[in-house]
Amino acid sequence: MAVTVRIPTPLRNLTQGRDEVEAHGKTLRDVIEDLESRYPGLRERLLDEQGIRRHVNIFIGEEDVRFLQGLETPVREGDAIHIIPALAGGK
Repeated sequence: MAVTVRIPTPLRNLTQGRDEVEAHGKTLRDVIEDLESRYPGLRERLLDEQGIRRHVNIFIGEEDVRFLQGLETPVREGDAIHIIPALAGGK
Protein backbone atom coordinates (compact mmCIF):
# COMPACT_ATOMS: atom_id res chain seq x y z
CA MET A 1 0.00 0.00 0.00
CA ALA A 2 1.28 3.44 -0.91
CA VAL A 3 1.84 6.19 1.62
CA THR A 4 3.28 9.67 1.33
CA VAL A 5 6.38 10.46 3.38
CA ARG A 6 7.25 14.10 3.99
CA ILE A 7 11.00 14.59 4.16
CA PRO A 8 12.51 17.38 6.30
CA THR A 9 15.13 19.68 4.81
CA PRO A 10 18.13 18.05 6.58
CA LEU A 11 17.34 14.68 4.93
CA ARG A 12 16.54 15.88 1.42
CA ASN A 13 20.12 15.35 0.29
CA LEU A 14 19.28 11.62 0.54
CA THR A 15 16.09 11.94 -1.55
CA GLN A 16 17.59 13.93 -4.42
CA GLY A 17 16.10 17.11 -2.98
CA ARG A 18 12.53 15.82 -2.87
CA ASP A 19 10.41 17.04 0.03
CA GLU A 20 7.84 14.29 -0.44
CA VAL A 21 8.26 10.70 -1.57
CA GLU A 22 6.00 7.70 -1.95
CA ALA A 23 6.72 4.48 -0.09
CA HIS A 24 5.09 1.10 0.42
CA GLY A 25 4.59 -1.20 3.37
CA LYS A 26 2.16 -2.55 5.92
CA THR A 27 3.98 -1.09 8.94
CA LEU A 28 6.20 1.91 9.58
CA ARG A 29 9.18 -0.47 9.67
CA ASP A 30 8.26 -1.74 6.17
CA VAL A 31 7.97 1.83 4.91
CA ILE A 32 11.41 2.74 6.26
CA GLU A 33 12.91 -0.38 4.66
CA ASP A 34 11.27 0.53 1.34
CA LEU A 35 12.69 4.05 1.60
CA GLU A 36 16.14 2.66 2.42
CA SER A 37 16.08 0.49 -0.72
CA ARG A 38 15.62 3.61 -2.87
CA TYR A 39 17.36 6.22 -0.72
CA PRO A 40 20.35 4.53 0.95
CA GLY A 41 21.37 6.08 4.25
CA LEU A 42 17.90 7.21 5.26
CA ARG A 43 17.31 4.33 7.71
CA GLU A 44 20.57 5.13 9.51
CA ARG A 45 19.45 8.72 10.00
CA LEU A 46 16.08 7.61 11.42
CA LEU A 47 16.86 4.50 13.46
CA ASP A 48 19.44 3.25 15.93
CA GLU A 49 19.78 -0.03 17.84
CA GLN A 50 16.85 0.84 20.12
CA GLY A 51 14.47 1.93 17.35
CA ILE A 52 13.57 5.46 16.34
CA ARG A 53 16.39 7.87 17.20
CA ARG A 54 15.66 10.17 20.14
CA HIS A 55 16.04 13.31 18.04
CA VAL A 56 13.62 12.12 15.34
CA ASN A 57 9.84 12.33 15.61
CA ILE A 58 7.67 10.39 13.20
CA PHE A 59 3.96 11.02 12.85
CA ILE A 60 1.36 9.10 10.90
CA GLY A 61 -1.28 11.69 10.28
CA GLU A 62 -1.32 13.64 13.53
CA GLU A 63 -0.31 10.74 15.78
CA ASP A 64 3.23 10.36 17.15
CA VAL A 65 4.19 6.73 16.51
CA ARG A 66 5.90 6.58 19.92
CA PHE A 67 2.41 6.65 21.42
CA LEU A 68 1.13 4.05 18.97
CA GLN A 69 3.10 0.89 18.18
CA GLY A 70 6.41 2.49 17.23
CA LEU A 71 7.98 0.82 14.20
CA GLU A 72 5.21 -1.79 14.17
CA THR A 73 2.49 0.84 13.72
CA PRO A 74 0.30 -0.23 10.79
CA VAL A 75 -0.02 2.13 7.83
CA ARG A 76 -2.95 2.40 5.46
CA GLU A 77 -3.19 3.34 1.82
CA GLY A 78 -2.98 7.10 1.51
CA ASP A 79 -1.53 7.77 4.98
CA ALA A 80 0.78 10.76 5.32
CA ILE A 81 3.95 10.14 7.32
CA HIS A 82 5.85 13.13 8.63
CA ILE A 83 9.48 12.91 9.69
CA ILE A 84 10.28 15.78 12.02
CA PRO A 85 13.76 16.30 13.50
CA ALA A 86 13.62 17.43 17.13
CA LEU A 87 14.82 20.94 17.72
CA ALA A 88 17.29 21.72 20.47
CA GLY A 89 19.32 24.63 21.63
CA GLY A 90 18.65 28.04 22.99
CA LYS A 91 20.23 29.96 25.83
